[in-house]
Amino acid sequence: MQEVIFMSEQLAIHGGPKAKTTPNPPMYPGGLEIGEEEKKQILEVLDNKYLFRYYGPADCESKVRALETQFAQKVGAKYALATSSCTGALITALTACGIGPGDEVIVSGYTFFASCAAIVAAKAIPVIAEVDETLTIDPADIEKKINPSTKALLVVHMRGVPCDMDAIMAIAKKHNLVVIEDVAQAAGGTYKGKFLGTIGDCGCFSFQYHKIITAGEGGIVVTNDERLNDRCMSYHDTAACWRPDRFAEQRYEGELFCGSNFRMSELTGAVMLAQLDKLDPMLNQMRHNFARIAAGIKDTKGIKLRPVHDPEGDTCICMIFYLDALEKVQPFVEALKAEGVNAAGVFNAGIPDWHIYAHWKHVIEKKTPTPVKCPWECPFHKGKPVEYSKDMNPNTLEYLGRVVHLDIPPQYTDEDCDMIAKAINKVAAELA
Repeated sequence: MQEVIFMSEQLAIHGGPKAKTTPNPPMYPGGLEIGEEEKKQILEVLDNKYLFRYYGPADCESKVRALETQFAQKVGAKYALATSSCTGALITALTACGIGPGDEVIVSGYTFFASCAAIVAAKAIPVIAEVDETLTIDPADIEKKINPSTKALLVVHMRGVPCDMDAIMAIAKKHNLVVIEDVAQAAGGTYKGKFLGTIGDCGCFSFQYHKIITAGEGGIVVTNDERLNDRCMSYHDTAACWRPDRFAEQRYEGELFCGSNFRMSELTGAVMLAQLDKLDPMLNQMRHNFARIAAGIKDTKGIKLRPVHDPEGDTCICMIFYLDALEKVQPFVEALKAEGVNAAGVFNAGIPDWHIYAHWKHVIEKKTPTPVKCPWECPFHKGKPVEYSKDMNPNTLEYLGRVVHLDIPPQYTDEDCDMIAKAINKVAAELA
């Protein structure tokens, strides 16, 4: 009965009534939840004039240090180190894990460009791998790309869902590889009961404004290895303010080296302390919203929801489904937009998107800030030259080309979700 109604109802793009008549909140989950809790934390910093995590005029606890303690407890890691960004966290983690000149690091071709840029910043060579139908890195392609120069895997829990961590960790053990998890888009997600970021050697999180919890900018590195944590601290704060005795000799070989400054500010730490308390309620609401929409389209023909390695671990920041042909995506998206749904395709060869490797001109053309083509022309790299092309990962482009993407903000109501499901059914009946 329901299907007949949708088939007989004219699409909004052709002049029919909209299926969704409520406004769409922007996808700033934590940003839209900023309120009195964040104000309170910020005012404490300002009232105490304690703006730098290591010292200030007042005798009070650092907000950044409190955030590190609470975040580590939240995800079940022994150590957490707050940074100025997730990019800084990734560079810090790579360096702490000993990745550097001559090394190759495998990363997926569907991730924000910063994941790849961090590898170059660590003076290593990125090797770009395929994703599978989950849109996370394909373990089978990882195996194909490993050679004696491969030293690490940088795996991205893309669009809020977990990678196939059992397969990835088995590959890493087999080939003695470092595993760094990029959890920028999946804070609070899990894989078989373990929080994402705690399965590999290091996990890196983002608090940029589009992310689930946010302070506008910021990041954090988690690890269960004490020496890796020491080395992360050494790199993220070359001034060595973190050391028990700042000017003492190193306590073991490799503890001290020239680093950078990726410290998090107290103001950022203050906002994040308040945001951390909001993570679970937002995840619960996004998961509820996703489930409600999914239930409304479970019998819809012509679409296939993206599979997930562990559905219970999905943060549900978005809904992604596949159509059976690339040429159907744009008409389907335009029809959904006309119905009042904030939908999008993912891959368009003519529209640059720094989440897709084919648009990473910096890497494909091996662009560097100086005429010295480091890291690609490096005397320490003993393998074959790593080459790139826009069509080097055809499976990735094929998957992304057939995808329809919908953000699932926690601010949606049940009414919003029901109208979205109605819109998908209505459009699918004619265009899928």
